[in-house]
Amino acid sequence: MTRPDPPPGPIRVLIVDDHPAVRRGLRTFLELADGLEVVGEAADGPSALEMVAASEPDVVLLDMMLPEMDGVEVLHELRHRSPECRVLVVTSFPDRMPAAIRAGARGYLSKDVDPGALVAAVRSVAAGHLLLEPAAAAVLMAAPSEGSTLTARERDVLLLLAEGRSNREIARALAVAEKTVKTHVSSILLKLGLADRTQAAVYAVRTGLTDH
Repeated sequence: MTRPDPPPGPIRVLIVDDHPAVRRGLRTFLELADGLEVVGEAADGPSALEMVAASEPDVVLLDMMLPEMDGVEVLHELRHRSPECRVLVVTSFPDRMPAAIRAGARGYLSKDVDPGALVAAVRSVAAGHLLLEPAAAAVLMAAPSEGSTLTARERDVLLLLAEGRSNREIARALAVAEKTVKTHVSSILLKLGLADRTQAAVYAVRTGLTDH
């Protein structure tokens, strides 16, 4: 997981939820905040995919329970069609969070989130960070840990990776070659049975390696 710069100009947000009242509430919260722009709303998965392609939002607020396609299916499609788009899941079903993170979600909040926390979460995810509220992190921590299989250097790399640093930044911090960092990242993913850097960052969060 790299640490991209925040998007220039307003952060463009697409709201995806099948309940009109929820969409209106989220829109109201976001439109009152400086530097955010709601570019559209979608009530189902297929419409969400079409609107992402048309409006190119920086962040998608995605409900998990949708008609026609559920949130995990939408995440899988977005991962292939619009990998640069960051998805913040906002739902009442924390048990779906592990699947959402595996499918590419960059953050997870409950629907009763405070407006200020919602805005902060959108900004954090737009800046490239991973965001989990305590209830969601607790679900992840219930999974078995294999962290003892990592070497001390791999743990160092994982910690920096969870902070959102690129391979080049990690190499600079540890005074090693960038090629060496790539090797460590590959080893971490293989040992932990993870698919990508985002999942590795989530692992670091749930095992307490970082407060990120």
